[in-house]
Amino acid sequence: MEAALFSLPSSSSHSYPFSVKSHFNNPFIIPQSNSHLKPKPRTLTIRSAISRTKKEETVETVKQQLEDCYLLAGISYKGLTVKQFQDLRAQLPETTKLLVAKNTLVLKAIEGTKWEALKPCMKGMNAWLFVHSEEIPAALKPYRTFLREKKLEENDFTGGVFEGKFYGPDEFKVLENLPTRDEIYAQLLGSLKGPASAVVGTIQAPARNLVMVLKAYVKKLEEEEGGNQ
Repeated sequence: MEAALFSLPSSSSHSYPFSVKSHFNNPFIIPQSNSHLKPKPRTLTIRSAISRTKKEETVETVKQQLEDCYLLAGISYKGLTVKQFQDLRAQLPETTKLLVAKNTLVLKAIEGTKWEALKPCMKGMNAWLFVHSEEIPAALKPYRTFLREKKLEENDFTGGVFEGKFYGPDEFKVLENLPTRDEIYAQLLGSLKGPASAVVGTIQAPARNLVMVLKAYVKKLEEEEGGNQ
């Protein structure tokens, strides 16, 4: 209850009313702090900006890896340790890059490109193999060997895109058994010595084989011209 007002004696005729409550500090009342009026730190905003920048950098990295890429394949990395990732990277050829990135970011990077066919394997936890070489079997073999040695068969390929076509996990044997450059050269040279139908059969092979056949044929002509000089 508010204390009663009273007057102190004064030489003047005026009174100076005051409140006892306001004049004396109550030891049982804890002064209120104005800390709630201080602006909150912008930690959340800064973290959001960093996260957004990191995502943009990842998308850009994926786009860069897609340049001169012959095969993009997803692998299931669920359960793999950091040490196992390091071991795997050490076994891959220099022309094959392993990148861990969220499906949504990879999907954003491949949107509107021939690699968009990779959509069916955009689920689960994927790492990505970017193969910058025509030698597809040599690029895939280290990972297959890694799975067998570590007994990680469940961490198989989740899918891949080669020459604009999607290959599911059950179709990867086709990619792993593609002929090597030397095998295609040998096939071409054999067909050139045979009937014309053999040459036709060779050039009707997949696009990759046709390109390598033409390169081999040009090389053969150059060697013949060099020998005649």
